[in-house]
Amino acid sequence: MALDEIRKAREEKLEKIKKAGIDPYPAKSWRTHEISEALEKFDEFVADNKTLVLVGRIMAIREHGGSTFMDINDGGGKIQIFFKKDILGDHDYDFLLETLDIGDFIEVGGTLFKTKQNEPTLQVAKYRILTKSLLPLPEKWSGITDEEEKLRKRYLDILFNPEVKEMFIKRAKFWQATRDFLVKRGFLEVETPVLENTTGGADAKPFVTHHNALDMDVYLRISMGELWQKQLMVAGYEKTFEIGRQFRNEGMDVEHLQDYTQMEFYWAYADYEAGMKLVEEMFKHVAQETFGTLNFKIKDFDIDLGKTWERYDYRQTVKEYTGIDILKTDMDQIETKLKELGIKYDKKGFNKTRAIDNLWKYCRKQIAGPGFLVGTPIDVSPLAKRDEANPELSQRFQVIVAGSELGNGYSELNDPADQAERFEEQSKLRKAGDEEAQMFNHEFVEALEHGMPPTCGFGFSERVFSFLMNKSARECQIFPLMKPR
Repeated sequence: MALDEIRKAREEKLEKIKKAGIDPYPAKSWRTHEISEALEKFDEFVADNKTLVLVGRIMAIREHGGSTFMDINDGGGKIQIFFKKDILGDHDYDFLLETLDIGDFIEVGGTLFKTKQNEPTLQVAKYRILTKSLLPLPEKWSGITDEEEKLRKRYLDILFNPEVKEMFIKRAKFWQATRDFLVKRGFLEVETPVLENTTGGADAKPFVTHHNALDMDVYLRISMGELWQKQLMVAGYEKTFEIGRQFRNEGMDVEHLQDYTQMEFYWAYADYEAGMKLVEEMFKHVAQETFGTLNFKIKDFDIDLGKTWERYDYRQTVKEYTGIDILKTDMDQIETKLKELGIKYDKKGFNKTRAIDNLWKYCRKQIAGPGFLVGTPIDVSPLAKRDEANPELSQRFQVIVAGSELGNGYSELNDPADQAERFEEQSKLRKAGDEEAQMFNHEFVEALEHGMPPTCGFGFSERVFSFLMNKSARECQIFPLMKPR
């Protein structure tokens, strides 16, 4: 039957239910047990001849003359249920066959037994419709190969693919393990603004919206409250973190989305060396708690998070793979090398900072990890402290796994004059067309003038989870943003 014919037939059944004085969408169920418990305590319940009330979605219907078998699933388990005409009575049994379909939700009361095939089954003495479905479930979801359709109808993807359902359970464990790790070590969870007058904490193009009550344009945050959390360090907190949603109005690919979950922590009186030690411990803890292993196959790399993490020097790595010394080069030399390597880049607002970053990204793709990138030039680290041994470099560290950056941290800059100077340089880049350059945040500089202690900050996003799953970022979001049809 065509879809519109199926819907029409189900709508007619819905009307029949209503005319019989039955509510097809009651507000409450009288369930006494979950299916998983019924199966777990099956022998005990059979011995006691215990009456159970179970609920679930009908997943299959099999008629055999005056009896009917159905499979129902309540989300935590599946069980067979058995309707017999001489137990229910002619009217109720016939009404069931005339009105129920695969996909409907039902409440059934009865006792447990095993069939001749040794199948645990509930003998139904009474039943009640909980939800009448108007559209059919796919008969063979595994036969649908359109990935876009699966993402649009994620509820069906989850319903028919246990591994997808399990993935989002793991995702919840991933963030809970992150939260538990930090709380156990004395970090305070905070919430900072999503709407900002000035974006900060990252090099990214923001989303812009209008605040009607204040009649001004505002930005959706591009970091997890970096500048706000550092103001909390000024306020006297020593350890804070936030897990929440952030937004970047940039391109989409298998690793990047525009709206995603991020975690950032800030730790007073600690530097980037202490930060790297804590982050390595955190990654190992979260991976073990979520997946039960520290060994992963990611892209073409075999990754062992359990081993001692390496250090990759930014300048040396770029020179090794490209022959360019980033501290002794110019734009012409870099652009020549980019063309030679076949690296495409956006020429709008292109500058030396972006050029060096493009060189590094080429090198990064060839590094398995796990490890930390260190020795980043100060030009590409506007919020990090200068390296004491070489002021041209920063005290910044980035997690490198399977050719990608999976986290970013610093010994945070707390010199207000230095910060103002770097904001000024970023503002010049922005005026020259670099939409990812940072804005000058005068209020943050003022806060630093009141004094911020030495602080280490670090953040990672849900991309870490998608990497450990070895799936695209969009696959690992439960309801990714989709373009309307």
